[in-house]
Amino acid sequence: MKIFSTEQIREADRYTITHEPISSLDLMERASQAFVRCFCDQFVNTRPVGIFCGKGNNGGDGLAIARLLSERGYQVQVFIVEHTETGSADFQENYERLKNHHSPIHIHATNDLPALSPKTIIVDAILGSGLSRPAEGLVAAVINSINDLPNKIISVDIASGLFADKSNQDGNPIIKPSCTISFQFPKLAFLLPQNAEYTGNWHIADIGLHQDYIRNTATPYYFTDKAAAEKLIIPRKKFSHKGTFGHALVIAGSYGKMGAAVLSAKACLRSGVGLLSMHIPECGYEIMQISNPEAMVTVDNNARYITNLPDLSTYSAIGVGPGLGKEKETILMLEKLLDTTQSPLIIDADALNILSENPHLLDKLPANTILTPHPKEFQRLTGSSSNEFERLELARNFAGKYKVVVCLKGANTAVVLPNRDVHFNSTGNAGMATGGTGDVLTGIITALLAQGYTPQNAAILGVYQHGLAGDKAAQARGMSALIASDVAENLSW
Repeated sequence: MKIFSTEQIREADRYTITHEPISSLDLMERASQAFVRCFCDQFVNTRPVGIFCGKGNNGGDGLAIARLLSERGYQVQVFIVEHTETGSADFQENYERLKNHHSPIHIHATNDLPALSPKTIIVDAILGSGLSRPAEGLVAAVINSINDLPNKIISVDIASGLFADKSNQDGNPIIKPSCTISFQFPKLAFLLPQNAEYTGNWHIADIGLHQDYIRNTATPYYFTDKAAAEKLIIPRKKFSHKGTFGHALVIAGSYGKMGAAVLSAKACLRSGVGLLSMHIPECGYEIMQISNPEAMVTVDNNARYITNLPDLSTYSAIGVGPGLGKEKETILMLEKLLDTTQSPLIIDADALNILSENPHLLDKLPANTILTPHPKEFQRLTGSSSNEFERLELARNFAGKYKVVVCLKGANTAVVLPNRDVHFNSTGNAGMATGGTGDVLTGIITALLAQGYTPQNAAILGVYQHGLAGDKAAQARGMSALIASDVAENLSW
């Protein structure tokens, strides 16, 4: 699924109006119908609804939604925030249509705000995605007053006061919805952690924008849903054998951190690799052989950490980093690996920390190497950023400069490609914020690389499958009880 900018969404509306053809008013009606269908799937008509409308097209949506909900038996109150003298043309038309059903309450000051039952569902249709400056004046006061209420809030398309394509400043008045029902596409703002309280759980309502525009319009931002992920899966042929699916090498572990190597191995094996070899320090030999009997093991000369490489010529992909440590000899091993490997490579955990502490190694990264940093690891690589939009740009610039794939881990993990495109992930949950889940991801992606997936597709699909396994684990265990082993055990293809 593509993620478009505010201007592109406006152009998609214009293109649809011209080429379908359809009037802007009828397109607004269609969008409102899509919102209402989604709304009615979540809330029965025994709960009252209070709809707060601005006087632009988002407010026009709100007026149409009020009429449509009334027709479905909902008890609806409409409040118009009088922040400007005249409304948009489509707002005015929907206002005329609504007068047959309601007498809206006009809000000229905050003392005009009525007392609402806590059971009332508030629908926020004050400001839309075309916002160009922070909310101020009456609108800001109304937003702050609504946020002070205990009511459930549902935003139409985007929370009022939230910028879709850039960062808000601290203190900007923004509605804090429990849910956002967005038209046709998610907004970039929805995918960034800083905006979590301004999006809630978000849903997409398809409003039928013209497919020719969607198909032919370029964007650097994408959202990987189930349909997109399934298209990436390479089917297994009947007469395949273990050699068909590659031989992966994972270089991992040190004294006290062998669990990371075990988790990576388990996930790699569960992700379809034909053969797996683990290169580990001597202290982990029995641990690995007992915990993952399917894996072959080569042992480093050092008992406690890794200092050398095995023969790399037989491996179709290499993962390095989980539980590795940062000893001087381990740093030299990583540098030798970067200098000599001809295989697709994924770098995680301590190997990333070695890169950040030895930045000359960044220039040695083979093209299309996959890096999987969590936010702190990424900060150590690139420096700090003032907000999530800036951090995303740092990731895009880093991936473009070094021609690598960056999996910036977190909710909606962002997979940033060497061409600076970004694929946000749709799976995963807060239960995965526990030690070891990153090691599982390393194993998954290494397995995909070994099977012949391109680095780009291995990263996108691996991140998706990792989150999906976490979702299955959370269903079985609950989020608080989830551990990394549960994620590995719930991998399925």
